[in-house]
Amino acid sequence: MVDTNPLTLPENPSLFTRLRVALYALKKVRGDEGNPVYGQAIQASLDLNVYASLTQRLRLTEDGRRMLSERPSLDARDLDLGMLERLPEGTLGQAYARYYRDNKISPFETTLEIKNDVDFISKRYRETHDVLHLVTGYHTDVIGEIELQAYVLGNLGIRSAALIVLLGTLGQLKKRESGVDMSVYARRVWAAYRRGRASPLFLDFWFEKNWETLVTAVSARLCAPVELMN
Repeated sequence: MVDTNPLTLPENPSLFTRLRVALYALKKVRGDEGNPVYGQAIQASLDLNVYASLTQRLRLTEDGRRMLSERPSLDARDLDLGMLERLPEGTLGQAYARYYRDNKISPFETTLEIKNDVDFISKRYRETHDVLHLVTGYHTDVIGEIELQAYVLGNLGIRSAALIVLLGTLGQLKKRESGVDMSVYARRVWAAYRRGRASPLFLDFWFEKNWETLVTAVSARLCAPVELMN
């Protein structure tokens, strides 16, 4: 019997098949980012080797090995947004809690079972999305989201981020974001990619231990200066 599940990858899938599965999963996961089925489909179709490589990089440093061993979490069930919002103005924790309140959204939550380091890195990458908006300064509008994906592509080499940038660019060609022409858009996205390349790896950073640190200080530690990319 032929398997008609659109998320099924055959053995040794072609690039076309992997892209088809990834596109389907990306479409379905929108608004359901913690869904482990779609998340793992994207991982398997595009990023499995990338996550394995990132895991090896983390094992080369003390902070990275500790991260893999202790497996901290930014999952909604492990956050106390009320406590974070009571921290002083300008701290990472206070800004993080306010980010969710202001955008009327909830933190990442998934039922993914963490079986190995690759699963952990996949989850860790996905759950850092919102805090990265804060430390990079990229907004949550359409172009800001694409800039963040370009930054992640430069920093981690995540292929699904490259696909999102491509799809977002095609969307901009069809319907431009108000007030931003394509030359400005291209410069912003390219600058974000270069900034990600020039910045230290963010996956081994313990955001959970830095809630009382100023956002500006975390940004200075993790992100190359914007002006150097212009």
